[in-house]
Amino acid sequence: MKRDDFLNMEREAEMETPLRANETPNPEVTLKGVRSNIVQSIRAFRVQDLQDAARSLGHHFLYANLATAQSKQDVLDLIAQQFILPAHFGKNFDALYDCMTDPVHKSGPQPGFIVVLEQVPTNPKFDKEAREQLLDIFRDTADYWAERKIPFRCFYSFR
Repeated sequence: MKRDDFLNMEREAEMETPLRANETPNPEVTLKGVRSNIVQSIRAFRVQDLQDAARSLGHHFLYANLATAQSKQDVLDLIAQQFILPAHFGKNFDALYDCMTDPVHKSGPQPGFIVVLEQVPTNPKFDKEAREQLLDIFRDTADYWAERKIPFRCFYSFR
């Protein structure tokens, strides 16, 4: 085999190997500097990294993509669907808080939560007040779990 053929084969093999193929997600690095009970913008975090961190820590990972939502009802419907909330979910903010706390608490010890609300709408049907109410539900939920010494981190982005 000629030297050039060998080098070409080596380069092809390198290109097929992902850069981080052997790296295991390190939740300490991903969540470094993030308080254990917080609601914050997703900013520099990638959803996949947050999901990997949740898996590594043994935490629940809840994800809702709200890109198609226009109104408060749409947001609640999509969250209910994607979080797989119980059928009796009342589809209002109080019911959302109740589903995120009480029944989960009563179901036994919880390891922790990482929640992602992606593309929260920013339009007249879901105005700043509605967005703040939604985030307040998750802040109150973070406080609820903090009192029980259970990590609850919620990351969000706006559309």
